[in-house]
Amino acid sequence: MSIPYADVIGDPVAHSKSPLIHRFWLERLGLPGDYRAERVSPEGLAGYFDTRRGDPLWRGCNVTMPLKEKALDYLASIDESARRIGAVNLVTSRRQGLNTDALAVARLLSGHPTSAKVRVIGTGGAARAALQGVLSAGFAKDHISIHGRNPDKTRQLAGDFLDDPARHGDLAPDSLAGANILINASPLGMTGFPALGIEPEGLVFDMVYDPLETALLAAARARGLPVIDGLDMLIEQAAEAFAILFGQDAPRQHDAALRARLVA
Repeated sequence: MSIPYADVIGDPVAHSKSPLIHRFWLERLGLPGDYRAERVSPEGLAGYFDTRRGDPLWRGCNVTMPLKEKALDYLASIDESARRIGAVNLVTSRRQGLNTDALAVARLLSGHPTSAKVRVIGTGGAARAALQGVLSAGFAKDHISIHGRNPDKTRQLAGDFLDDPARHGDLAPDSLAGANILINASPLGMTGFPALGIEPEGLVFDMVYDPLETALLAAARARGLPVIDGLDMLIEQAAEAFAILFGQDAPRQHDAALRARLVA
């Protein structure tokens, strides 16, 4: 029997945890559907979308590297948040581009005082999504700063998102001091990359999930600080996508079982 389905596309794509997450939710809901991984190169994007356009069972796709920016060229419309970020990670069956990373950041930070001092580490697409999410959650621009190793890039991001190129800094402890919320949206701490040698002072939100327990998160836990880890981020952005793709809310009451499956 033919059933609705969605994809995650990228090159490579075999490493993606999205099929496991979405199939888990479909199974728990007893909802007919499938979620697949499809290897698509930048050169193959036009053909992919042409094929899916004629398939009434296709519900859309998640987009991973290196296609998040390239996919913009093949969309009928782009959500304003995704346009500001300059990248999409979700395309609907009507070929609307969205960025659920920003939605997830906003959701995960909801309930925290919007007067908090927020420090965002990173200068790439993840950092842009994090900044958009922080702003969507209502945090004050004059309490946010962007940090990285390249001053030109951090200055540019501060101007683009915070309307103040001066709201940037490096990774020195005194530059990051006073953060009520510290967000790592860089590869630092990821397997194969240098660790972030920082002594956190407040909530730590590390978007890295390989390894799941980064040195930054370990330092925060050792000091009794609250943390949001990479799996929290991965599940939250997937939940936003699932509701759009399959028309039902993800069954979040099963998050503990899902996390156990993801780390097995």
